[in-house]
Amino acid sequence: MDPESQQHLTVNQCINHVTQTLEAANLHYGHGAIDAQSEALWIVSKQLNLSPAEALDRLDDAISDEQQQKASAIADTRISTRKPLAYILGEAWLMGVPFFCSEQSIVPRSWIAELIVDGSLETWLPADGKALDLCTGNGSLAILLAMSCPDIHVSACDISMPALSVAARNIDRHSLSSQVELLDGDLWDALPEPNEDNLFDLIICNPPYVNAASMNALPTEYHAEPELALAGGEDGMDIIRRIIASAPDYLSERGAILLEIGNEYEHFKKAFPQIPAIWMEVSAGEEQVLLIQAEDLR
Repeated sequence: MDPESQQHLTVNQCINHVTQTLEAANLHYGHGAIDAQSEALWIVSKQLNLSPAEALDRLDDAISDEQQQKASAIADTRISTRKPLAYILGEAWLMGVPFFCSEQSIVPRSWIAELIVDGSLETWLPADGKALDLCTGNGSLAILLAMSCPDIHVSACDISMPALSVAARNIDRHSLSSQVELLDGDLWDALPEPNEDNLFDLIICNPPYVNAASMNALPTEYHAEPELALAGGEDGMDIIRRIIASAPDYLSERGAILLEIGNEYEHFKKAFPQIPAIWMEVSAGEEQVLLIQAEDLR
């Protein structure tokens, strides 16, 4: 048969082939993709230089043999290394926005991102307001906040210089260096002493909150990420206790702090029974993200 007469696979067929390969490997998902099909879409879209959403509009297009082979090779690497796909591709997507990704920081993912993009936090962000992304890591939440509220100033801090280097690269990628400021330090130590001129209207934080038992049971994929960004001590609340203890000093009179605690709802309630938290609804439910108003911390 004349090679030129042979038909290439379509994008959709290639995605299905990669999906089957991944499904047979007993992988764990949750680093920017929920299942094998989502990762397959991500892998194939990368070969087409498209976003995953754009690739969905091109499912009937032909894909070249070279692109198919590269997609299959990436799937094989994903299986053999058990590393999150974002590390292999060097890129992750959060709320439709691309971010550079490396093992210097955790893979961009947070339910807080949903609340930023859907406008749920704008009540606490006046024009010319100030926001802080504590434990910023790769900078994705600070960037989404700046993109969603272009009239505010965002400070973002982290204890990890390698993670901050990733954040700096992402801030440059999205041309936000004039709006987002990076600070290096251990939680509040990264900030100047609080005074009436440098208080924050909103503090967001996706801190290390995984409890010790859960850390020991994490799938292989999570062990590729910096432990510093995940481990929250015996009950997952070690860092959160330090955050809540000093948060009132850095919040404006009508300010608030938004915390992601993942699956640590019971541990949080036990550690902070006196705090009247407002539980925010996200796609995962109503026990993963909470908001505390400044007046309830004083």
